Amino acid sequence: QVQLVESGGGLVQAGGSLRLSCAASGRTFSTYAMGWFRQTPGKERELVAGISWRGGSTYYADSVKGRFTISRDNAKNTVYLQMNSLKPEDTAIYYCAAGKTVVVGPRGYDYWGQGTQVTVSS
Repeated sequence: QVQLVESGGGLVQAGGSLRLSCAASGRTFSTYAMGWFRQTPGKERELVAGISWRGGSTYYADSVKGRFTISRDNAKNTVYLQMNSLKPEDTAIYYCAAGKTVVVGPRGYDYWGQGTQVTVSS
């Protein structure tokens, strides 16, 4: 079992940066692939970035490639999403999730954090 808590969201101007953190508890954190999803009202939850359990493989949505970086520190039980060059369309609730492998669909993940709001002003 894994418990996830996101932090680091907030209000930022377009072009600015934020770093989201996802603190995990559980004895087997290092064996899980992790993903960052985002969701806005009326839209489906979508995968923004994913990372394999060892960190050797990453995935990014086309909309964030070159701007966002996902990383993990298994020794600290923490996953990060560094977000640079933020745009208003990045505004959403961001969730971290844990699953067996990195997959695009949210139903492929077993554990979820509560979400953290990111708002990018223009």
